[in-house]
Amino acid sequence: MTSTRGPLTGKVALVAGATRGAGRGIARELGAAGATVYVTGRTTRERPSEMNRPETIEETAELITSAGGTAIAVQVDHLEQDQVKALAERIDREQGRLDVLVNNIWGSESLFEWTSKLWEHNLDAGLRLLRLAIDTHLITGHYVLPLLIRRPGGLLVEVTDGVPEYNDKHYRLSAFYDLAKTSVIRLAFGQGEELRPYGCTAVALTPGWLRSEQMLEHFGVTEENWRDATEQDPHFVISETPAYVGRAVAALAADPDVARWNGKALSSGRLASIHGFTDVDGSRPDAWRYLDEVVDAGKPADVTGYR
Repeated sequence: MTSTRGPLTGKVALVAGATRGAGRGIARELGAAGATVYVTGRTTRERPSEMNRPETIEETAELITSAGGTAIAVQVDHLEQDQVKALAERIDREQGRLDVLVNNIWGSESLFEWTSKLWEHNLDAGLRLLRLAIDTHLITGHYVLPLLIRRPGGLLVEVTDGVPEYNDKHYRLSAFYDLAKTSVIRLAFGQGEELRPYGCTAVALTPGWLRSEQMLEHFGVTEENWRDATEQDPHFVISETPAYVGRAVAALAADPDVARWNGKALSSGRLASIHGFTDVDGSRPDAWRYLDEVVDAGKPADVTGYR
C-alpha cells in the first residue's frame, strides 16, 4: 500500500525495537503520518524471542499498513553487530536515505528485580539487562547514524523512562534499571553534540505510565476496560496508550524547528502541550508532573488539570 499523504510523506524511519509497547505505537503513528517505516525486533511468527511474548514485528507492520502507511518488518537482534550492519545496508540499498531513527530497544522486563539491592540482584540478569538497554543503542547508532547524517534534518530519538527532573530525585528501585534508563538520557545528550554539525537532532523521549500489552496484562484488563485497574492502583488513571508517545515522535519528526530540542530529554505529555496532539481518548495526560505533584505529595488520585 502506498503511504498516506501526510507531514512525513517521503520520509524514511527506522523504529528499532518495534515489536510491542512504545515501539509499536511509535511505528504506527509514523506510518500514519506518511513515513515509510522499517520495524525491527527479535520476535516473528516463526521465531519467538526470549521474551516469550505473542506480539510480532509482522503484526506491527500490519498495523501500520491498516493505518495507510508503508511498513517493512525485519527480524534483527540489535546485539548482533552483523545483523545491524546488514539492516543499515538494506535501508541504504532500498531507500538511499534515513530521516528518523528511533532507538527503542529494551526487552528486559523479566530481568530486573525491584526489591533487590545490587549485591542481592541476580548478576547475570542485571548485566544482560544493561546489554539489552545500552549496548543495543550504541551498536545501532554506530551502524545506522552514518545514513541519518547524509541529509540535514535527521532525527534520532532515544526512548527511555523518566525525565531528568524526576530521575534526579528518585532512585528507580534497581541499580541496573536506574543505570539503564539514565544512561540513555545521557546518550541522547552526547549524540546531540555529535549530530549538531550535520544539522541533525538527538533527543531522549519518555512516555508516561504506559498502557503496554504487558501492563494491561499485569492488571488483568484490556484497553477497552483499562479504568477498572484503578481499583488496584487509583493512580493508574494517569496512564496513556502507546499511541501518545507515537504521536510525540511524529510531531518531532514533522517539526521544522526540531533542532531547538537537541540534546534534551522530553516527555510525551510535555510535547502534547506544545504541539497540540492528544491521546486516543482526546486527553493530554501529563504523567511526570502528576507523579511529582500528586503521587509524591501523597495526594489522592485526581487527574484534574493533568489530562
